[in-house]
Amino acid sequence: MNTGVLQAKLWYAQRISAMVLGLCVAIHLLIIFYAIRGGLSAQEILGRTQGNVLFAIFYEVFVIACFIHAPIGVANILQETFPRSGLARPLSWILALLILAIGTSAVIGVFTGGQL
Repeated sequence: MNTGVLQAKLWYAQRISAMVLGLCVAIHLLIIFYAIRGGLSAQEILGRTQGNVLFAIFYEVFVIACFIHAPIGVANILQETFPRSGLARPLSWILALLILAIGTSAVIGVFTGGQL
């Protein structure tokens, strides 16, 4: 694939994922304010989210947006800082896989209550 086309696609992917992240963060903060204002404990919050498919889907969308957004930015920073090192692509892939694995396991843990 042409490098210019790839860079344009990455640029769009990062911008679109940033829009999704912005919306997810805003919703997440509203949920936190609602929970705190209601005086809910962590145990009560987990009791409400456990088995709730909508919460699981919402937070998995959050994870996927992070999975797309962060590695592209890190790869750009590494490429600009260390242009001849060849580290940008492998390190950004490692970061992407870690975000996906850890984030998804957290969503599954909250959804199932830690029981698989």
